[in-house]
Amino acid sequence: MMNCKRFLMMVLAVSMLLLSACGNAENNSGAKEDSSSGAEGKIKLRIMWWGAQERHEATLAALDLYTKQNPQVTFEPEYSGMDGYLDKLSTQAAADNAPDVVQLDPGWVSDWIGRGQLAELSAVDVSKIDGKLLAAGQNGDTQYAVPLGSVAYGMIYDKTALEKLGAPSPANGWTWDEFFALAKEVKGKLPEGQYFTKDYAGDYFAYSAFQYSKGKGQVVSNEGKFNIDQATFLEWGHQFAELRAEGLVPPADVNTSDKEFDPSMDLMVTGKIIFRLAFSNNYGAWDSLKENAYALVTMPRGVEAGGWLKPSMYFSVAKSSKHAEEAAKFVDWFVNDPEAAKILGTKRGMPVNTEIAAAIEPELSANDKIGMELLTATQKDGQTFSPGAPGWTNYIDKDWLLARDELSFGEATPEEAYEHLKTAAQEYEK
Repeated sequence: MMNCKRFLMMVLAVSMLLLSACGNAENNSGAKEDSSSGAEGKIKLRIMWWGAQERHEATLAALDLYTKQNPQVTFEPEYSGMDGYLDKLSTQAAADNAPDVVQLDPGWVSDWIGRGQLAELSAVDVSKIDGKLLAAGQNGDTQYAVPLGSVAYGMIYDKTALEKLGAPSPANGWTWDEFFALAKEVKGKLPEGQYFTKDYAGDYFAYSAFQYSKGKGQVVSNEGKFNIDQATFLEWGHQFAELRAEGLVPPADVNTSDKEFDPSMDLMVTGKIIFRLAFSNNYGAWDSLKENAYALVTMPRGVEAGGWLKPSMYFSVAKSSKHAEEAAKFVDWFVNDPEAAKILGTKRGMPVNTEIAAAIEPELSANDKIGMELLTATQKDGQTFSPGAPGWTNYIDKDWLLARDELSFGEATPEEAYEHLKTAAQEYEK
């Protein structure tokens, strides 16, 4: 028989082993580890942006550099074209599932701040960024969005196609009268299936440039008031009605099929139009699709300039982010690190850090320098950028889109489209 004392010692040892195992099991089951944090303290940041392939490649290269410098941080990138971007991001944010770092258009930022969806970015060093670029990302003295670049709004055109027509190339400082006269000049010379420009009759940004040029101010005031000048809108609408009747803009179905930077759907890249609106930083993206075919020119003017300088876009950190501190460190690096700036170039416009911008200017590529020429030409007397009044995002993105289709498909006259926009504005006015 087993010695009683020895037996008791064996029972005690087994009991201790069982208690230890239960304790470990309880600790493991009770641990709530964030799925984006690894067991060794590694952090995965989700980041979302839109753009052309050129921007995607540059941003991915910058993310790789950040991970090399900060091995504990990796990224889960989500990127696409502009189409559908805001809808996707808004859906994610509504479900508290927005990426940690999000790219926002300046016109959206005030709405996102107002809805409490953005984290404070007081830890980001903005001391070397022009205050005019910072303003649209602030609420009071608090920064919620950091600008990524400075760009100019103008036009890009197919210089090769224009030369084939024997028409003169426009020069910086040209007027809207010259724009519409050039359209009439190429009438009858265009090959079948090619048009002078898109049908911009109901395009918010194109019309904004026209109204600016007439000295009538912005379409929606900073105070959130409807400010479309009726006479100016009707002049614009009837000018495009003439172009439509003369076959100088695409049919409605072709016009709405346009998808910027898509090799098979961008109307300029596919040779269907000669002129379209463009930002200075996007020249390289179009040149990569058809090398040496295009040129930039300032937005046509009237009594005032039509084009403007603006912060290209912003980075923000989602309020729901579990890694807001680390995400803010990344945003700080993105706008202030010289090595990152060399990789990113002007894919989001001229860097906002003034010291970095001055340092990289001599090293800019030929394409970046072409964009810089438009930036410099617009700087002289360009319009002051307005970030838009809070609460008007749907007016710009949906109500004006309806006006575009109504005019393009011939379902409304310019007079009727104006009344529709005026009525729709009542829902947004404060």
